[in-house]
Parts: sequence; C-alpha cells; structure tokens
Amino acid sequence: MLDISLSVNCLLKKDPTLKDLFYGPQIENLQPESNFFQSIIRSIVYQQLSGKAAKKIHERFINIFKLGKYPDPKDVLNISKEKLKSVGLSYMKVDYIKNVATYFIENPKVITSLDQKSDQEIIEIVSSIKGVGVWTVQMFLMFTLNRPDVFPVTDLALQKGYSAFYKKKKLVDPKKMLNHSKKWIPYRTTMSLYLWRYLEGPFEW
Repeated sequence: MLDISLSVNCLLKKDPTLKDLFYGPQIENLQPESNFFQSIIRSIVYQQLSGKAAKKIHERFINIFKLGKYPDPKDVLNISKEKLKSVGLSYMKVDYIKNVATYFIENPKVITSLDQKSDQEIIEIVSSIKGVGVWTVQMFLMFTLNRPDVFPVTDLALQKGYSAFYKKKKLVDPKKMLNHSKKWIPYRTTMSLYLWRYLEGPFEW
C-alpha cells in the first residue's frame, strides 16, 4: 500500500531539492478500489480529455443505464453503440469500452487475479485489450491498486508539471523524464501526484 507521508520523507532524504514540490497541504493517501471494470472504463473515458469534460461524460455514461449503480460488462454489451455515443463518447472509445466488457466476460479468472500480479504483468495483460493503452493501465495501477512506483510520462499534465517545476521553457522529452525518475524509485506514484498538483491542482476523477 502506498503511504504518501512515508514516501515524501524518503524522497526528501534522497533529493532535498524536492522541498518546494511538497510545499503545502500533504496529498492524502489513495484509497483502493475493488471494481476493476469501472476503473478501466473510467480511464478510457478520460483519455485525452480535460478532467472536467471527462467527468461530465463519465457521469452521463453511468446515468444512461438507469441502474442506480455502475453498469457491469453485460450491461455495456447490451446497450447500443449509438446510445453510448450520445453521452459524448467518440466511436473509437465506444468500441474500446465494448472490447473491455467482452474481455471481462470472457476472462473472469484473469481479471479477479489482477491485483496479485506485478505492475508489468498487469500492463501486458490489460493493454492487450484493443483500445487500452499503457496510460490507461497506469491510471488503474495508481488509483485502483495504489501501486507506489508508477510514473506515466506520456501524460501531458505530468509533462507540464515536471517542466514547470524544473523551470524548462519547453516540455521535457518523456524519455528524459523517465530516465530522471529512476532516482525516485520506488516512490514515483507520489512524485506523479505532486507534479500533477504543482501546475494544475490535484488529479481528480
């Protein structure tokens, strides 16, 4: 389990220059989530969108089912693509969401044992579903399983926060960010959360 306070103290011992990054109220510990289907669908909805826009679309997605709870894979497969698109989803995302629902139904043993696997194993398994990229799985690792060492360098907001904190005029190349992040192992999730907050405020679903 990720302990934000412990990881901040350890990171400061490794790199005292991070003091300004951690200034202000401490970020609270993440809470594990048990609905893996919901987590992955939510991440797909949020792909390449601002948090506010994605949140509205995700809420409309839930509401079209009129279930009073989050839809399960069968619910998603039984609703038309046109209905899903009506909430603001692109045709590609609708297909991706349907793909995830199919995978969950066809591979229940794989899904229920995900939390017992390593980060890399989870990335390989879940990103094998068409439409689920590495970023989506990284969000799952961080916010659902609360894995402590995730650093999603392809995330634009993270790139902006990193570049701003290190006073770079242009966005830093993700490969350079990833190489630099090795000094923060095994607490890169904490670094991600604080770099997001540095420029744009806390990451919110």
